[in-house]
Amino acid sequence: MLQTACEVTVTGRQRALLEKLVRHAAGTPHRLRERCRIVLMSADGINNIQQGYELGVDRQRVRRWRRRWAAHGPRLAAAEARAVSDREFAELMVGVFEDEPRPGGPPKFTAEELVQVIAVACEPPADSKRPVTHWTPRELAAEVVKRKIVTSISPRHIDRILKKTQFAPTRAGTG
Repeated sequence: MLQTACEVTVTGRQRALLEKLVRHAAGTPHRLRERCRIVLMSADGINNIQQGYELGVDRQRVRRWRRRWAAHGPRLAAAEARAVSDREFAELMVGVFEDEPRPGGPPKFTAEELVQVIAVACEPPADSKRPVTHWTPRELAAEVVKRKIVTSISPRHIDRILKKTQFAPTRAGTG
């Protein structure tokens, strides 16, 4: 089944602001410039595949921003009808291009806590009076809780942290 592209319309005022954002490359983040270009190209009748090729992105991304713009069209039209200031209107338009919240909960540990966990992993276990020759996730979790770096952490989470940082815990006599 062939999907039809979402129709994108842009008023003169919207086009002027979008083009301004695209032109001011130094003051506009790359993602925002790209999204503005997608809307402008869509309004000019350029299809998703052509846009993807020209912008170096996949057509799914083009489709996403076409849909988002079309969904916010009535809100933008209402703001224009109320004759909001250029600044307020620009903020409203830029808000259309903001990323949606990512799934999942907020991080449980701060960057500082994670750095401290890794710092403990750099120490030989014997310095902490641990009866092991190298850190295991269970021993490291127990040690960081004992030092009150974190209130609780699972050995599995310790393992994920160390793998994500591509870290190998210190072995006795090598660190």
